[in-house]
Amino acid sequence: MKDLKHLIYFEGLLENANNPLIEQARSEGKLAVGYTCFHMPEVLLNLDNCFSVRLRAPNMGSMDIATYYMSNYTCEFCRALLERSFEGGFNFLDALAGVDACAEMNRCMENIELQNLIPNEKFFVTHADIPYKVEDFTIAHYVRQIKNRVLNRLSEVYGVDISDGAIRKAVKEHNEVCRIITEIGNLRKQSNPPITGYEFHVLNMVTYCCPKYLILDKLKETLTEIKKRKPDSKPWYRARVALVGSEVDDLGFTKLIEDSGAFIVADRFCFGSTPGREEIILNDEEDALMQVCRHYLEVSECPRFMSNEKISQRRETADRLAREYGAEGIIFEQIKFCDFWAFERALASHVQEVEYGHPVLSIDRPYNARSSGQLRTRMQAFVESLEIKRIQKGGGSPQC
Repeated sequence: MKDLKHLIYFEGLLENANNPLIEQARSEGKLAVGYTCFHMPEVLLNLDNCFSVRLRAPNMGSMDIATYYMSNYTCEFCRALLERSFEGGFNFLDALAGVDACAEMNRCMENIELQNLIPNEKFFVTHADIPYKVEDFTIAHYVRQIKNRVLNRLSEVYGVDISDGAIRKAVKEHNEVCRIITEIGNLRKQSNPPITGYEFHVLNMVTYCCPKYLILDKLKETLTEIKKRKPDSKPWYRARVALVGSEVDDLGFTKLIEDSGAFIVADRFCFGSTPGREEIILNDEEDALMQVCRHYLEVSECPRFMSNEKISQRRETADRLAREYGAEGIIFEQIKFCDFWAFERALASHVQEVEYGHPVLSIDRPYNARSSGQLRTRMQAFVESLEIKRIQKGGGSPQC
């Protein structure tokens, strides 16, 4: 297929956390608000003159300093963010909004604050408590936490407009991006699609890591380009897979998967499009903040939620995505030492195979996995096994 016009530009934006668009937005007087977790409502960090930046540490090397403060038995993603903070990689931040969802990420943010790693004069770190169940009283608690610990702080320190009208405006702008990403993602259902899983990951990632108003025009142009794009006469991939699991911001990891012959047709992981790019539907009668918070709790599929309803929801979503997008197998991944996803991966990968009938490759991986020969070998073997299953069933080329 012909290369996408803006792909190299988008890839360049993801080379560093502090990309040129962040610098441009801050030069225009905008405020950069960092966050790391889906449970910090992204849309609420884009009110008024703020823009959200989901933090990551691309091209991370040694994490010796972070390991000193956090030990080598903690999540590599959390340590990578702390290491990058020591390097000055997040000095552009005006605020950091965290959630009490992961003890290891709490230690990361705690060290960022205690070590005064962000030099901006008004910079602050705040945390919101996140409930473990979705009930009326837990949603009300969530609303109070976000209101008092995040929105009020932004208003008091920077004068940010946190009114109901400002929230509705932010939701409208957020939904426009979601619709574009969803429309592009749905093209992956085709048997010979005009986009690769790697390209989709790049496009989706820039919506998390860049000021949305500065990439919107190029996203619209890219959508139009992809819809007119002519794929090669035969599918380029050998097997279709769904990628499910923990935080995936390493473009090298998705490239490794597709270089092994797999096409990532669907995704359900942190930094992914499900559920992160689902539209937020508001009515006119109820408070906008309440509706936003309810949305994030209801659609979240993080394994920190341990109710029977959420366990079933995670399993059913993985099964639905695999069937809807024509995946022949599921890759279930977690970053090393991620407690929540380690528990989920061990059980859910078994359930997907035994109860739902999906072939599963279950892996734990380093934060930066692009150079892992062992992972590449396992990916290639999994793709080959899916091909053999298809041949045994009398199939030829992979089809949706």
